[in-house]
Amino acid sequence: MADSPKINNPESRFEFVAIASARAHQLLRGCLPKLEGSAQPARRAQQEVASGLVPRVDLPIEGTEE
Repeated sequence: MADSPKINNPESRFEFVAIASARAHQLLRGCLPKLEGSAQPARRAQQEVASGLVPRVDLPIEGTEE
């Protein structure tokens, strides 16, 4: 990736990669893309996250009670 995308949602580059990776897996499993285009799933996922179309979801840690 020559230019790093503007990250609207995630708090760090690591978080951006983690969210984009999860989204790419969703796209590969057949989820519908949120953006038009013919980019490969990994690149499309990066574009969706950078555009703020994929929200961050905090999941509970196993073994902890709330």
